[in-house]
Amino acid sequence: MNITFCCTDTKAEPWLDGLRAALPGATVEVWQPGAPQADHAVVWAPPQQFLDEQQALKGLFNIGAGVDALLKLRLPPGVKVVRLDDAGMSVQMAEYVCHAVIRHFREFDAYEADVKAGQWSYRKPRHRQDFPVGVMGLGVLGERVAKALRVFEFPVHGWSRTPKAVEGVLTHSGEVGFQTFLSSCRVLVNLLPLTHETQDILNRDTLGRLQPDAYLINVARGAHLVEADLLALLESGHMAGATLDVFRTEPLPAAHPFWTHPKITVTPHTSARTLRDESIAQIARKIAALERGEPVAGVVDTARGY
Repeated sequence: MNITFCCTDTKAEPWLDGLRAALPGATVEVWQPGAPQADHAVVWAPPQQFLDEQQALKGLFNIGAGVDALLKLRLPPGVKVVRLDDAGMSVQMAEYVCHAVIRHFREFDAYEADVKAGQWSYRKPRHRQDFPVGVMGLGVLGERVAKALRVFEFPVHGWSRTPKAVEGVLTHSGEVGFQTFLSSCRVLVNLLPLTHETQDILNRDTLGRLQPDAYLINVARGAHLVEADLLALLESGHMAGATLDVFRTEPLPAAHPFWTHPKITVTPHTSARTLRDESIAQIARKIAALERGEPVAGVVDTARGY
């Protein structure tokens, strides 16, 4: 069995060593133009030339949760595109989102500013029931985030394209459910996959349907957000603020207004990083299962985009 590795901006050696140890007997090499045909590939942002040359692939394993960039390319016929189910990312995402929600709810950003100014301040405690949180996207990551927020006793709503049930979460689905979902939320967390249907979904209309003094947490993709619309809603006072981890251009350009906006917290696409050892173990299990003719979780529906 031949496995090829083609991951842009990723140090290859630890991945190669891990895959060789997990799949003894397999040949695992970094892809070079003109390389022999492989059975499976482990990829991140591969060039089109790679896919054009590797036409015999059975499995194409993406080392991140999002496959939007990969699906923009021409794929070999019949290949299964497989994403990571979790591999340690869901707990990181839950940590990040809970931190962002609690920081806003408890006004820790305002306390931090006061401390820097040498002021000993006090703010009246706010009620959790006044801060319903909506999680948009209830996949592996979204479900984990929604359940984590329930631990802190926030009212939690969830929205997905098709109906889903999550214990302790009031779920909504479809276009009709989307409008009800938005009006029910004061804090909105975006964890949707990026598709043609979801691009620009965070816009003046959708964000404007949130409850007054709304707060946005975007940890999915920068292309979900119409940046000018968020800035306008912050200026109007409808939005109280935002925590943004993903951007249309990354790294975020030095002159971008998000850097210095007093109501926006910026982090450098770090909400949930790929954990190498967990990812290697999962990919190896799935490759072995495919070779045995068994079904695997995480196979992407390329027509749907996730």
